[in-house]
Amino acid sequence: MKGTAFVGALDVLSAVGYTFPRIAGTSAGAITGSLVAALQHADESPNRLSELVATLDYSRVPDSSRIGRALGPAHVLADVVSLAARGGLHEGRYLQRWLTGVLADLGVRTFGDLRRTDPGSALHPEREFSLVVVTSDLSNHRMSLLPWDYEHYGLDPDEQSVAEAVCASAAIPFMFRPVRLRTPPRGAVSLVDGGLLSNYPIGVFDQPDRTAARWPTFGMRLSAREDEPSISQPVGGLFGVTKALVSTALHGIDRRHIDEPSTIDRTMFIDTAGTSALDFELAPAQSERLIRSGREAANKFLTTKAPELWPGS
Repeated sequence: MKGTAFVGALDVLSAVGYTFPRIAGTSAGAITGSLVAALQHADESPNRLSELVATLDYSRVPDSSRIGRALGPAHVLADVVSLAARGGLHEGRYLQRWLTGVLADLGVRTFGDLRRTDPGSALHPEREFSLVVVTSDLSNHRMSLLPWDYEHYGLDPDEQSVAEAVCASAAIPFMFRPVRLRTPPRGAVSLVDGGLLSNYPIGVFDQPDRTAARWPTFGMRLSAREDEPSISQPVGGLFGVTKALVSTALHGIDRRHIDEPSTIDRTMFIDTAGTSALDFELAPAQSERLIRSGREAANKFLTTKAPELWPGS
């Protein structure tokens, strides 16, 4: 739900002429990134993003199993069974159907539709796509960058569904069922939220030799402000240590590179404090506040950081 703030930031950037030749994202960033990539594929302005997002009925995103809906008030038992048997409370079908339809209206169904030709790129030709989404492969205990890693599964990236990959990236563990990716000849892997391993993939397009990029990468992070003081407290007790271990496993790697000056210098921090990522009944006032926060972050970025990335801009 915090991803609503991306709409405001992208409105501001689009208004001053920014385009997005390559986009990488995780979870809400993957959803937003896929819509922006599709809009550009259709030669339409990212300013239409708010119009597309408005067609998503957030209250239907947490779609309990069909058995649970049939049981009515007794759905809690069905949810428990679904969680135990399928690994998630909700099916995620509504989100995938909505995203499939919106992308198809813009001419995007598979990653083959998002291939781009760029002879001057340092990327390998097989990585020439305008969208990369981060997923967590539970079956192989690894991070998967799609469509780049489809070949690892013996699949043709050009034939794979964009909506399915994006929904896998947004499948919050235990909240939504893992997305099953069928692999030849008869196998399958389970994919979940990429945030489990990398919630902020700003380094995806960086060149290993750190040579000057033609398109400096910048990112939008839905988190506390960069200047917010850090408050550290000792950890004790079984529950406290367990909670801290899980949090460190989820965020430790990301936090290290986010704290690097080179990352801070190219990041707009969008303040989404007070909003839960799972608040599917977001009030209009809260939604407007998130969009306004995105606009404020983008304007600050344009005046303080963009000139450093693009001298003379």
